[in-house]
Amino acid sequence: MSARRATPEDAAELVRLRAVMLQAFPPAVPWDDDWREPARQLLVKQLAEDDPYLVAFVVDRPEGGLAACAVGTIEQRLGGPGDPSGRVGYVFSVVTDPDHRRRGHSRACVTALLDWFRGRGIQRVDLRASSDGEHLYESLGFRRTPDPAMRLRFARDQ
Repeated sequence: MSARRATPEDAAELVRLRAVMLQAFPPAVPWDDDWREPARQLLVKQLAEDDPYLVAFVVDRPEGGLAACAVGTIEQRLGGPGDPSGRVGYVFSVVTDPDHRRRGHSRACVTALLDWFRGRGIQRVDLRASSDGEHLYESLGFRRTPDPAMRLRFARDQ
């Protein structure tokens, strides 16, 4: 099983897979599809860059389209002990279509993404794991941290 780096032509399928993932969680806000086109446009732009801050790795469906993906970003923070560069990788939107699960697709995508991070000198990679994905991430070396996540959401302008 091997994953390939996504191209701008994969943007619509990446958005479709993200919706598959998001629909598995209780909605934090009322569900609408207004996010899809801006997400597709961002993916088209970033996936065309030679040195993007956002990248995706995918597994193709034999019948066309994508079976799975993993998306990641590099964020520049202030350096600190153990990581003077302050560059941090973040993994998100790891999803496999339900009819293609349990075939190693997500593992292939995440492994390719981790290799991409390593190739850019990233020393720390973060993610938020669902209970379904926790075993995969642990098998790749991820560990739970004591840092509790917090979030502030600003209301959208109407």
